[in-house]
Amino acid sequence: MGKQLLILDCDSTLTSIEGVDELARLKGEAVFQASEALTNQAMDGEVAVEDVFGKRLQLIQPSLEHCLRVGESYIEEVEPTALELVRAAREAGWDLIILSGGFTKVIEPLARYLGIDHIEAVPLFFNIDGSYNGFDETYPTTRSGGKPEIINELKEDLKPQRIVMVGDGVSDLETQEYVDRFVGFGRFMARDRVKLKARYFVESLSAVIPLLDF
Repeated sequence: MGKQLLILDCDSTLTSIEGVDELARLKGEAVFQASEALTNQAMDGEVAVEDVFGKRLQLIQPSLEHCLRVGESYIEEVEPTALELVRAAREAGWDLIILSGGFTKVIEPLARYLGIDHIEAVPLFFNIDGSYNGFDETYPTTRSGGKPEIINELKEDLKPQRIVMVGDGVSDLETQEYVDRFVGFGRFMARDRVKLKARYFVESLSAVIPLLDF
């Protein structure tokens, strides 16, 4: 059997929190509320991701220290059955990838904890003192349609036999026509559009395990 890819969203899927909102929270309540409103508009599909992505980061100006702190919070708030899914998928011959509109530096601690080596997420840039110095504006997940774009690149590079994608947001749902099986996820945030349109919908990551057998 050829390569099989299990691709997992991060925020509100592998972990209960939204990293960008936690970065905002560290900057005070006013910044947090403004960022959270932008996040929800994008994840619910009310506005395009690219309309809010740069705005949130300009608002938050996340430091390297804050990114690492939120990365530790990802582990503390990990989905309770995530390790079970990772182990079962690996034993069944699946390669695991985290695909996120979040930030590589924030996700790295959780990826190490789960034993997932491949992260597709947005690079942040920092000055020598650790202060924020922008993000990779060309990276696909900074805009709508970015996750399908990454999946098409993975198909080209890895030639997988099958792909399963799991995620909670509209940006994840966009991948449904590009993968063999899309699984909507609702433990932490059951989004109406995802629940309505996803062919499969689960509320724990362990419930994905039987869906890998097809």
